[in-house]
Amino acid sequence: MGKRLLAVLFAAALIVAGCGDDDDTSSGDGSSGDGPVDLQLSSSDLGDILVDADGNTLYLFVPDDQGDSTCYDECEANWPIVVELSSVGDGLDADLLGTTERTTGDTQATYNGWPLYYFVNDAAAGDTNGQGLNEVWYVLDASGNAIVAGGIPVAVGLAL
Repeated sequence: MGKRLLAVLFAAALIVAGCGDDDDTSSGDGSSGDGPVDLQLSSSDLGDILVDADGNTLYLFVPDDQGDSTCYDECEANWPIVVELSSVGDGLDADLLGTTERTTGDTQATYNGWPLYYFVNDAAAGDTNGQGLNEVWYVLDASGNAIVAGGIPVAVGLAL
């Protein structure tokens, strides 16, 4: 009976060890895994920009117009959504953090009303390869405004 109990306890310990948090929630495509993504500022050539906890750049899509997401299908394949944000870092306003429900029923994180996305061609933390793409994809500053050119924030709802 003692050996059987020891074997069960050993197996349980292995299972618990295998379920530990290794802080790697990235799925390899820049999207978050099952865990929340913390929002923070990172210094870049464009100025201080919004990134997730792993330093992956976040983008807004101008057609969303600070409302519901309009990026689906092929668009979403190239611009995966940010699913969840749990907290903000220094220099950011937690009151600007929110979510929107997509037509698919999924929840998408927002900042200052803008649904947030990753770009599949950003291969490493700090990459900003999606910046200005087709003049509709932009990184965001601490206030949740698009940084359009030369590190200058612009309220996108105005004229670009």
